[in-house]
Amino acid sequence: MATFKAIRIDKADKGTTAALTQFDEAELMDGDVTVRVEWSTLNYKDGLALTGKAPVVRRFPMIAGIDFAGTVEASSHPQWKAGDKVVCTGWGMGETHLGAYAEKARVKGDWLVALPQGLSARDAMAIGTAGFTAMLSVLALEKHGLSPKSGPVVVTGAAGGVGSVATAVLSKLGYHVITSTGRASEADYLKSLGAAEVIDRNELSGPAKPLAKERWAGGVDSVGSTTLANLLSMTKYGGAIAACGLAAGMDLPTSVAPFILRGVCLLGIDSVMCPLPPRKAAWQRLASDLDRSKLSEITTEISLGEVSEWGAKILAGQVRGRIVVKIV
Repeated sequence: MATFKAIRIDKADKGTTAALTQFDEAELMDGDVTVRVEWSTLNYKDGLALTGKAPVVRRFPMIAGIDFAGTVEASSHPQWKAGDKVVCTGWGMGETHLGAYAEKARVKGDWLVALPQGLSARDAMAIGTAGFTAMLSVLALEKHGLSPKSGPVVVTGAAGGVGSVATAVLSKLGYHVITSTGRASEADYLKSLGAAEVIDRNELSGPAKPLAKERWAGGVDSVGSTTLANLLSMTKYGGAIAACGLAAGMDLPTSVAPFILRGVCLLGIDSVMCPLPPRKAAWQRLASDLDRSKLSEITTEISLGEVSEWGAKILAGQVRGRIVVKIV
């Protein structure tokens, strides 16, 4: 295959352009494993790259897409051989390294994780970076000492990808999950995932008090900004919030009060450069702790040709749950 289909992003006079085109295999970047990509997914960061709304892409031309699952075609890496089923998320794909919206990808073997037993390639991409990030957040809360006995937990941006998976996982683990969303119409959807309560995001969008009434023992936040500030001010003594997103902005208008008067911890979650041991642990936990029927409920399938359209939708808050992209 001298060329293959790919979503290519190019620099333009004003911003960038993204189009489905033929990409020359000779232009693939260095790597010791070549993968036949079968499934990818659409994350918030992919939407930013596809639309050019943020400077996510750092080299041109770029193949968009930060996640893939597929089958190894060729490998000079000692851990991988032709025929192996693998998953790759993060590591700069779609940003500094040619990404996943393509029929082929060439990457470093050290970036790959074996497809967990019991998950199909499609399942893995229904989880994707969003679900992987949600599980890293859960693992961080557990490491902090949180358990269902600690009290309720809150999940913001709950109808999105990270929030949907976090809600499903935390509820299965036995937590009383309070979900926050700006879409009241999604209340039944969130309750079907296991949410015990659904609150309007406006409750968390005003200026944060240094300390407010204690409402939850912990939480998973993909929103940032004022929402995260409010979460911290309402976290119970000794609790923790796992921060993994910035949909509302990178600022954090808070004070030290939650940290030094209630012993609250802010746990930073990064999925891009996450080392292999916690990466593997998160994928194994996703295989065991995420109800596959709920995963099916939160997933919509699109084709490679529909990716750009849906990239704009995810930024507009019009996407529920997870989007899988069928590559071949």
